[in-house]
Amino acid sequence: MKQHIRTLVVVGGFLITMFAAAPTYAQKPGGILKLSHFDSPASMSILEESTRAALQPAMGIFNNLVMYKQDVPQTSLQSVVPDLATRWSWNEDGTEMTFPLRQGVKWHDGKPFTARDVK
Repeated sequence: MKQHIRTLVVVGGFLITMFAAAPTYAQKPGGILKLSHFDSPASMSILEESTRAALQPAMGIFNNLVMYKQDVPQTSLQSVVPDLATRWSWNEDGTEMTFPLRQGVKWHDGKPFTARDVK
């Protein structure tokens, strides 16, 4: 009888560990994003808003071509890193920039993200 209880405890512990270590499914489409925030943003347009109240919650929803490194406490040109762009370069005149886009990026509906979307 003790052997059965011991086996049951070991198997139960294994199952609990297995389910606790299962990967989270954060990448599944749909659902509700919940976060604690100090203010109510005027809009969710990252192009029209410039305050932390609007940009902080939008960072979990939108991507940019480039962004500041999140682990650097002070923002500067040296801390700009690619996000949807893989890199960037200027033309010889310094009047145009080229941003090669990350491959395999899709919109929430599954359609591919293209240069036309950026334009």
